[in-house]
Amino acid sequence: MKFSVTIQKEGVPNQTRTIEAASHFAVYDQIQKEGGVVVSITDNAGGFTPPSWFSISIGTEVKRAEIVRLTKNVSAMLSAGLPLARALSVIERQSSNKYLKKIAAGLSESIKKGSSFTEALAQYPKVFPEIFIAMARAGEESGSLANSLNVIALQMERSEELARKIRGAMIYPAIILSTVATVGILMLIFVVPTLTSTFTELGVQVPLATRIIVTLSNFIVAHVIFVFSAIIVLVIGSIAFFRSRIGSRTVIATALHMPAIDELVRETYSARAARTLSALLSSGVPVLDALSITKEVVHVKAYADVIGEAEARVKKGELLSASFAEHTHLYPILMSEMLLVGEETGKVAEMLKQVAEFYEEDVAEKTKNLSTIIEPVLVLFIGVVVGIFAISMIAPIYSLSSVF
Repeated sequence: MKFSVTIQKEGVPNQTRTIEAASHFAVYDQIQKEGGVVVSITDNAGGFTPPSWFSISIGTEVKRAEIVRLTKNVSAMLSAGLPLARALSVIERQSSNKYLKKIAAGLSESIKKGSSFTEALAQYPKVFPEIFIAMARAGEESGSLANSLNVIALQMERSEELARKIRGAMIYPAIILSTVATVGILMLIFVVPTLTSTFTELGVQVPLATRIIVTLSNFIVAHVIFVFSAIIVLVIGSIAFFRSRIGSRTVIATALHMPAIDELVRETYSARAARTLSALLSSGVPVLDALSITKEVVHVKAYADVIGEAEARVKKGELLSASFAEHTHLYPILMSEMLLVGEETGKVAEMLKQVAEFYEEDVAEKTKNLSTIIEPVLVLFIGVVVGIFAISMIAPIYSLSSVF
């Protein structure tokens, strides 16, 4: 990958260069070795570059749970005294995922040829994120790779568990709303036309609500292919939008102004930032590198900007907690207070770990409560929809009874 990098060196004006590297972290590492500091970095892949709203995350054929298991197993084998290349060979033989087998074989082969573990990992940027590579590098340099891998596995496991709980809370309402929409469309296609023909034959005057439903039904029946194509496009487009950068920013900005949801969003991203930064610092990654990587991991612009501001202020010699203290509308005040305590006691990584654990537990509890709140709201919504439909179609039937 190619990156456009603005570099700052003492006594030299800032310069912008194009650097080819496997990841953002590799760029930071190269510039640091040259005695410079990265001011800004942007992707510069060449050719067609899709706009930011089209930046959709593409998954790999290796699940996060499999990477966690690989990391734990390698850590355990290294602790038992096995060489790294042999440990990866064992993973290759044991894995049932053909893609993971290829990755393990590739890592093992690279190490046998003299590459470091970090360099081998950098060849698979879609599988091993920058935080993984950074912590592995810190472990290699400090001689505690097994411990660093164990910390990586824990960090990934906790992050995945938090995401799974949030997704779980959203699945139930998504299924209910999808079912209601499907049943509604089927009734408009098969039930309403039958009733409409009956009303027309008997010359019954139908109310406005009924006429609206009949008109909608007639349109869907006359353009079935168009309607279903439009629904498919809408669903795919919505998924693409919500996964894009501008879509995620829009969702977060909206959620931050919604009662009960705003606090859940703040705590979720605070937990992610705290967990990532704690894991990096505890593995020996320098604080500026740790902040740069955490900014990439957090991803959401509003939250990443605060971390970027903290990075700039730490370069100037200011406290890490200062930026978080000024943005309590995004990061709750506990974050800055615990950071300040960590800075005073020299235990920043430990304090951040406590913050992450606190918010992860709190988010888990709130997602349960959210499910309890959503259920009656959904029941009320379904009742209103069914009620409107029933009254609209029953009213003409009462008209028929009065005629006869």
